Amino acid sequence: MIWALLALLGVPLWLCAAGILVVVLNNRRLRKRHGDIPVRVRRPGKQRWTRGHALWVSDVIAWRGSPAAWREDLEQVIDVRLRTPDPEEQKRLHRLGEGFTIATLATANGDTVAVATSPEQSSALLGPFEARTTGCQ
Repeated sequence: MIWALLALLGVPLWLCAAGILVVVLNNRRLRKRHGDIPVRVRRPGKQRWTRGHALWVSDVIAWRGSPAAWREDLEQVIDVRLRTPDPEEQKRLHRLGEGFTIATLATANGDTVAVATSPEQSSALLGPFEARTTGCQ
């Protein structure tokens, strides 16, 4: 939408196309990085799940909204608990597939962040806490 407005204001179309191309290629590059986890994130105080991609760096989880949501967050995690989704969460997150996992991340500032991912990525969601966790609770 903003690209159409820029074109109407006289910005050359090739410049608009180059801007779109940069956003698309940057997002693709971020999704292909080593250790990338496609996730849905529910931040503290929010009811909606945000689509994005996460990455563990030591005990910090970094995630970025998709496709170009301009939402990024870094959270230092002190504990991870896996759980099975309740029926309402299963309804909202049905696109993750059957048997998806939700991890509740306890952060250093006292908040909890819920992160959901597909069954294939559930072990990656544990990050450095994988050795301490034995299974879903």
